[in-house]
Amino acid sequence: MIKFEHTIFAMPFAMISVLLASRHMPYGLPSGRVVFWVLIAMIGARSAAMSCNRLLDAEIDSENPRTSARHIPSGLISKAQVAIFLVVSIALFEIASWQLNPICFRLSPMAMLAVLGYSYTKRFTSFCHIILGFSIGIAPIGAWLAVRGSLSPVPLLLGAAVMLWIGGFDIIYALQDYEYDVKSSLHSIPKALGKANALTLSRYMHLIMVCLLFGIGKVYGLHMIYFLGIGVVSSLIIYEHLLVKPDDLRRVNVAFFTLNGWVSVSLFAFVLLDDLLFK
Repeated sequence: MIKFEHTIFAMPFAMISVLLASRHMPYGLPSGRVVFWVLIAMIGARSAAMSCNRLLDAEIDSENPRTSARHIPSGLISKAQVAIFLVVSIALFEIASWQLNPICFRLSPMAMLAVLGYSYTKRFTSFCHIILGFSIGIAPIGAWLAVRGSLSPVPLLLGAAVMLWIGGFDIIYALQDYEYDVKSSLHSIPKALGKANALTLSRYMHLIMVCLLFGIGKVYGLHMIYFLGIGVVSSLIIYEHLLVKPDDLRRVNVAFFTLNGWVSVSLFAFVLLDDLLFK
């Protein structure tokens, strides 16, 4: 019901934020305790978000040919089982937030509201993709708070980059449901703008995302190895857009799951290398 890729999208960006937040602290490394509880918080939050989405969308999924084989519509898992898993995931996230620091714990209900609430948004706004991006974009902001206990421009820029990245590729993913959305009462950017215009908007969102990543490197004084990582990320995103055409969606899953997983993991690897070489 919940794929590993659902967490790997945002997890590396949270770890990037942990590395950057730790850079100017004593020893320049995050504590193992903070890393552990950030990982647990990420797993809890994404598991809660996905299980809530599957619960809320069970009827919609059963009517949509693309999603009718999912676990709840096909009867592989009951709603009660998913509800129990949802409660456990929320509890795991709250425990992790409590273990990190007081500000993380105080803000945790707002974070949970964001990650659970986005599932409703397709029912009333075409900006549901942006809201999804926002709900995942708070991951690096929360990770920075876990280390520092306060904010700076860097995590906000990183959160905005993640929001645009996630929102942009969710628009691509939503192309698969264009025909169903048009016939239903659901909202999406492809439905509102058409497939070609939606892809164009996605490209601009990803262009701004790359610009924000470049800005983070300049603001935080990162080194050439980081900017090389931005080049790799940009190449992956360009390839992702080359794979998908308005009238050819056969490789959407490759673009959505495989390439976007490599985007986040690759950028983390280059930030880690920058941290190790230029500490």
